[in-house]
Amino acid sequence: MRLVRPLILATLTGVCVVVGKVDVREAGIFKWIGAQPATAQIFSPPPDAWRKVYERLPNLPLENQYVNNETGKVDENNTLASRLIRYHIFVKNRPPGYRLDWRLTLADYLGAHEYLVESQYPGGNTLRTNPMESDRAAIAKLSRKQRAALVDVLVSIFNTNRLEAPAPTPNPSPSRPSTTPNRSPIPSSTPSLPKPGDANLLRP
Repeated sequence: MRLVRPLILATLTGVCVVVGKVDVREAGIFKWIGAQPATAQIFSPPPDAWRKVYERLPNLPLENQYVNNETGKVDENNTLASRLIRYHIFVKNRPPGYRLDWRLTLADYLGAHEYLVESQYPGGNTLRTNPMESDRAAIAKLSRKQRAALVDVLVSIFNTNRLEAPAPTPNPSPSRPSTTPNRSPIPSSTPSLPKPGDANLLRP
């Protein structure tokens, strides 16, 4: 047993060296170099995304009459669409490229899925009046068709992976093979009937 234990320790040490290196840092902190934890990618929406929403849906309420706490002026860029986008991405951490997720967000505004929290709602800390209840009322006034159009526009804006498929080019149809069975060519002339005395030609 005394000879086996050092052999086992040496084997385990060799395995540790192969699998990963130990990095000794300050204050006696050991860090494995090798498998590093993957960091989550945070999606950042383009700043003009809400403008594109209104370009395609000009009848959507702006709801941009609120006064900014710092400037004391009306923040015209703080709109219903901008707050809806920020709530969807930053508050609920939902991906912006899928219809189902946007439907869940609209369901939150309608009180049919998850409840909105006033302290977490976008604009609640930067505007003098929290716009949450007014935004909920504005979404509730939209018809089902208008809400569906809003979802379609949001998905089309954020779904950058969707590419328009080119129109398929028709392939030339191959020529049909002839169904007529192969036949031996018809001789141009009809053989003549044997005449008396023709057999004499076959003699040597």
